[in-house]
Amino acid sequence: MNKTLETRVEELEQMVFMNKNVLSFEEASRFLNLSKSYLYKLTSGNLIPHYKPQGKMLYFEKAELEAWLRQNPIKTSAQITQEAQRYIMGNKPLMQK
Repeated sequence: MNKTLETRVEELEQMVFMNKNVLSFEEASRFLNLSKSYLYKLTSGNLIPHYKPQGKMLYFEKAELEAWLRQNPIKTSAQITQEAQRYIMGNKPLMQK
């Protein structure tokens, strides 16, 4: 129990942050680990889901950001091999007489 007050406050802030569903621009930048300028570029190009309830301030839904992060998965070699085997097994050519 020798944690400093600063450490304890940081831990509490992190717990609150992890439980939020709607994030501000600053929080979304930290959550995504993106610079503010790059996040602004994504929002101005409508490349990332966001909300502007008053027409100025930007807000983000955490679940939508997580889905956005997962939009282009890279398959492992094992997954590609497995899919290729399934494809070959399902598309056998007809035997010729």
